[in-house]
Amino acid sequence: MRLQKFLAKAGIASRRKSESLILEGRVKVNGAIVKEMGIIIDPSKDIVLFDNSKVTIEKNQIVILLNKPKGYVSTVDDQFDRKTVIHLIPDIKERLYPIGRLDYYSSGLLLLTNDGDLTYQLTHPKHHVSKVYRVTIDSTFQDSDIERFENGLVIDGYKTQKALLKVIMRYPNQTILEITLNEGRNRQIRKMLEILNYKVVDLERIMIGNLKDTNLKSGEYRFLSEEEINALKGE
Repeated sequence: MRLQKFLAKAGIASRRKSESLILEGRVKVNGAIVKEMGIIIDPSKDIVLFDNSKVTIEKNQIVILLNKPKGYVSTVDDQFDRKTVIHLIPDIKERLYPIGRLDYYSSGLLLLTNDGDLTYQLTHPKHHVSKVYRVTIDSTFQDSDIERFENGLVIDGYKTQKALLKVIMRYPNQTILEITLNEGRNRQIRKMLEILNYKVVDLERIMIGNLKDTNLKSGEYRFLSEEEINALKGE
Protein backbone atom coordinates (compact mmCIF):
# COMPACT_ATOMS: atom_id res chain seq x y z
CA MET A 1 0.00 0.00 0.00
CA ARG A 2 1.30 3.47 -0.84
CA LEU A 3 2.34 5.40 2.24
CA GLN A 4 -0.01 8.34 1.64
CA LYS A 5 -2.96 5.98 1.17
CA PHE A 6 -2.05 4.20 4.42
CA LEU A 7 -2.00 7.53 6.28
CA ALA A 8 -5.38 8.46 4.80
CA LYS A 9 -6.98 5.13 5.71
CA ALA A 10 -5.58 5.52 9.23
CA GLY A 11 -7.40 8.83 9.58
CA ILE A 12 -4.33 11.05 9.80
CA ALA A 13 -5.40 13.29 6.92
CA SER A 14 -6.74 13.16 3.39
CA ARG A 15 -4.50 11.56 0.78
CA ARG A 16 -3.47 14.93 -0.63
CA LYS A 17 -2.74 16.36 2.82
CA SER A 18 -0.83 13.20 3.74
CA GLU A 19 1.51 13.85 0.82
CA SER A 20 2.25 17.28 2.30
CA LEU A 21 2.94 15.73 5.72
CA ILE A 22 5.43 13.34 4.11
CA LEU A 23 7.21 16.20 2.33
CA GLU A 24 7.41 18.07 5.64
CA GLY A 25 9.38 15.17 7.15
CA ARG A 26 6.75 14.34 9.76
CA VAL A 27 6.45 10.68 8.75
CA LYS A 28 8.86 7.85 9.55
CA VAL A 29 8.90 4.29 8.27
CA ASN A 30 10.81 1.80 10.41
CA GLY A 31 12.57 4.64 12.21
CA ALA A 32 13.68 6.59 9.12
CA ILE A 33 12.14 9.83 7.86
CA VAL A 34 10.78 9.50 4.32
CA LYS A 35 10.10 12.40 2.01
CA GLU A 36 9.65 10.58 -1.29
CA MET A 37 6.26 10.04 -2.89
CA GLY A 38 5.16 6.58 -3.89
CA ILE A 39 6.82 4.65 -1.06
CA ILE A 40 5.16 1.22 -0.71
CA ILE A 41 4.71 -0.21 2.77
CA ASP A 42 3.38 -3.44 4.23
CA PRO A 43 0.99 -2.46 7.06
CA SER A 44 1.43 -5.90 8.65
CA LYS A 45 5.22 -5.54 8.92
CA ASP A 46 6.33 -1.92 8.62
CA ILE A 47 6.08 0.53 11.52
CA VAL A 48 4.86 3.99 10.52
CA LEU A 49 5.16 6.99 12.81
CA PHE A 50 3.48 10.38 12.40
CA ASP A 51 5.00 13.06 14.64
CA ASN A 52 6.68 10.12 16.44
CA SER A 53 3.36 8.43 17.25
CA LYS A 54 2.59 5.01 15.82
CA VAL A 55 -0.01 4.97 13.06
CA THR A 56 -2.53 2.14 12.76
CA ILE A 57 -5.64 1.69 10.66
CA GLU A 58 -8.79 1.74 12.75
CA LYS A 59 -10.79 -1.43 12.25
CA ASN A 60 -13.91 0.47 13.27
CA GLN A 61 -14.27 3.07 10.52
CA ILE A 62 -17.21 5.37 11.13
CA VAL A 63 -18.87 8.38 9.58
CA ILE A 64 -21.07 10.78 11.52
CA LEU A 65 -23.29 13.63 10.42
CA LEU A 66 -23.14 16.70 12.65
CA ASN A 67 -25.40 19.73 12.58
CA LYS A 68 -22.73 22.30 13.36
CA PRO A 69 -23.81 25.44 15.25
CA LYS A 70 -22.19 28.81 14.77
CA GLY A 71 -19.24 29.50 17.06
CA TYR A 72 -17.25 26.32 16.37
CA VAL A 73 -14.32 25.81 14.01
CA SER A 74 -14.23 22.80 11.70
CA THR A 75 -10.84 21.49 12.77
CA VAL A 76 -9.47 19.00 15.28
CA ASP A 77 -7.32 21.60 17.06
CA ASP A 78 -7.41 25.39 16.94
CA GLN A 79 -4.38 27.62 17.46
CA PHE A 80 -6.58 30.30 19.05
CA ASP A 81 -8.16 27.85 21.53
CA ARG A 82 -11.63 28.30 20.06
CA LYS A 83 -14.16 25.50 20.43
CA THR A 84 -13.88 22.92 17.65
CA VAL A 85 -16.49 20.54 16.25
CA ILE A 86 -14.70 17.76 18.16
CA HIS A 87 -16.07 19.29 21.38
CA LEU A 88 -19.55 18.43 20.11
CA ILE A 89 -18.84 14.67 19.94
CA PRO A 90 -17.22 13.93 23.35
CA ASP A 91 -18.62 10.40 23.55
CA ILE A 92 -16.81 9.18 20.43
CA LYS A 93 -13.38 7.73 21.21
CA GLU A 94 -12.16 7.22 17.65
CA ARG A 95 -9.91 9.89 16.18
CA LEU A 96 -12.20 11.76 13.77
CA TYR A 97 -11.62 14.74 11.54
CA PRO A 98 -13.99 16.88 9.44
CA ILE A 99 -14.55 16.32 5.74
CA GLY A 100 -14.25 19.85 4.40
CA ARG A 101 -15.13 22.87 6.49
CA LEU A 102 -17.81 25.26 7.58
CA ASP A 103 -16.41 28.55 8.85
CA TYR A 104 -16.81 29.83 12.41
CA TYR A 105 -19.90 31.92 11.60
CA SER A 106 -21.65 29.27 9.47
CA SER A 107 -23.83 26.36 10.53
CA GLY A 108 -25.28 23.19 9.09
CA LEU A 109 -24.35 19.72 8.00
CA LEU A 110 -20.78 18.53 8.40
CA LEU A 111 -19.36 15.03 8.05
CA LEU A 112 -16.66 13.69 10.36
CA THR A 113 -14.86 10.39 9.87
CA ASN A 114 -11.73 8.31 10.36
CA ASP A 115 -12.07 6.98 6.79
CA GLY A 116 -9.42 8.77 4.75
CA ASP A 117 -10.55 7.22 1.47
CA LEU A 118 -14.03 8.67 1.92
CA THR A 119 -12.53 12.06 2.70
CA TYR A 120 -10.52 11.89 -0.52
CA GLN A 121 -13.61 10.99 -2.53
CA LEU A 122 -15.71 13.79 -1.11
CA THR A 123 -13.09 16.55 -1.28
CA HIS A 124 -11.29 15.85 -4.56
CA PRO A 125 -12.58 18.18 -7.32
CA LYS A 126 -12.93 15.37 -9.88
CA HIS A 127 -15.74 13.74 -7.88
CA HIS A 128 -18.01 16.83 -7.97
CA VAL A 129 -19.95 16.20 -4.77
CA SER A 130 -22.51 19.02 -4.61
CA LYS A 131 -23.39 20.90 -1.44
CA VAL A 132 -26.51 23.01 -0.93
CA TYR A 133 -26.64 26.11 1.29
CA ARG A 134 -29.47 28.27 2.61
CA VAL A 135 -28.10 31.83 2.64
CA THR A 136 -29.64 35.06 3.92
CA ILE A 137 -28.24 38.35 2.65
CA ASP A 138 -28.75 41.90 3.89
CA SER A 139 -30.62 43.36 0.89
CA THR A 140 -32.80 42.54 -2.10
CA PHE A 141 -31.00 40.23 -4.52
CA GLN A 142 -31.20 41.40 -8.14
CA ASP A 143 -32.16 38.87 -10.82
CA SER A 144 -29.48 40.36 -13.06
CA ASP A 145 -26.83 38.97 -10.69
CA ILE A 146 -28.01 35.35 -10.90
CA GLU A 147 -26.23 34.62 -14.18
CA ARG A 148 -23.03 36.32 -13.02
CA PHE A 149 -22.98 34.19 -9.86
CA GLU A 150 -23.82 30.94 -11.64
CA ASN A 151 -21.21 31.38 -14.39
CA GLY A 152 -18.41 31.87 -11.86
CA LEU A 153 -16.59 34.80 -10.29
CA VAL A 154 -12.91 35.40 -9.68
CA ILE A 155 -12.00 35.13 -5.98
CA ASP A 156 -8.42 34.95 -4.72
CA GLY A 157 -7.17 34.84 -8.31
CA TYR A 158 -9.30 31.80 -9.19
CA LYS A 159 -12.53 31.62 -11.18
CA THR A 160 -15.12 29.54 -9.39
CA GLN A 161 -16.86 26.62 -11.06
CA LYS A 162 -20.40 26.89 -12.34
CA ALA A 163 -22.99 27.01 -9.56
CA LEU A 164 -26.74 27.23 -9.06
CA LEU A 165 -28.59 30.06 -7.29
CA LYS A 166 -32.31 30.22 -6.52
CA VAL A 167 -34.14 33.10 -4.87
CA ILE A 168 -36.34 31.50 -2.19
CA MET A 169 -37.88 34.59 -0.60
CA ARG A 170 -37.49 38.36 -0.91
CA TYR A 171 -38.11 40.77 1.95
CA PRO A 172 -37.68 44.59 1.95
CA ASN A 173 -34.24 44.38 3.55
CA GLN A 174 -33.25 40.73 3.11
CA THR A 175 -33.28 37.89 0.60
CA ILE A 176 -33.11 34.15 1.25
CA LEU A 177 -31.14 32.23 -1.36
CA GLU A 178 -30.46 28.57 -2.05
CA ILE A 179 -26.99 28.03 -3.48
CA THR A 180 -25.52 24.79 -4.84
CA LEU A 181 -21.75 24.43 -5.21
CA ASN A 182 -19.63 21.62 -6.61
CA GLU A 183 -16.52 22.86 -4.84
CA GLY A 184 -15.71 24.24 -1.42
CA ARG A 185 -13.11 26.97 -1.41
CA ASN A 186 -12.42 29.02 1.72
CA ARG A 187 -15.42 31.27 2.52
CA GLN A 188 -16.42 30.94 -1.14
CA ILE A 189 -20.07 31.97 -0.93
CA ARG A 190 -19.34 34.96 1.27
CA LYS A 191 -16.59 36.17 -1.09
CA MET A 192 -18.69 35.65 -4.23
CA LEU A 193 -21.63 37.58 -2.82
CA GLU A 194 -19.32 40.32 -1.57
CA ILE A 195 -18.10 40.85 -5.13
CA LEU A 196 -21.75 41.40 -6.08
CA ASN A 197 -22.09 43.88 -3.16
CA TYR A 198 -24.16 41.67 -0.87
CA LYS A 199 -23.37 40.83 2.73
CA VAL A 200 -24.17 37.42 4.20
CA VAL A 201 -26.30 37.56 7.34
CA ASP A 202 -26.70 33.81 7.79
CA LEU A 203 -25.29 30.75 6.04
CA GLU A 204 -26.37 27.16 6.63
CA ARG A 205 -25.37 24.01 4.75
CA ILE A 206 -28.52 21.92 4.29
CA MET A 207 -27.37 19.12 1.98
CA ILE A 208 -24.21 17.15 1.08
CA GLY A 209 -24.63 15.12 -2.10
CA ASN A 210 -28.01 13.44 -1.56
CA LEU A 211 -27.60 13.53 2.22
CA LYS A 212 -29.85 15.76 4.32
CA ASP A 213 -31.52 15.55 7.72
CA THR A 214 -34.11 18.11 8.77
CA ASN A 215 -34.65 16.34 12.11
CA LEU A 216 -31.06 16.79 13.32
CA LYS A 217 -31.05 19.70 15.78
CA SER A 218 -28.22 22.19 16.08
CA GLY A 219 -25.29 20.61 17.93
CA GLU A 220 -26.62 17.06 17.48
CA TYR A 221 -25.02 14.26 15.48
CA ARG A 222 -25.81 10.76 14.31
CA PHE A 223 -23.99 7.85 12.68
CA LEU A 224 -24.52 7.31 8.99
CA SER A 225 -25.92 3.99 7.87
CA GLU A 226 -23.96 1.75 5.55
CA GLU A 227 -26.46 2.56 2.83
CA GLU A 228 -25.87 6.32 3.27
CA ILE A 229 -22.09 5.85 3.23
CA ASN A 230 -22.26 3.77 0.05
CA ALA A 231 -24.44 6.43 -1.57
CA LEU A 232 -21.82 9.10 -0.77
CA LYS A 233 -19.19 6.86 -2.36
CA GLY A 234 -21.37 6.39 -5.42
CA GLU A 235 -21.73 2.66 -4.82
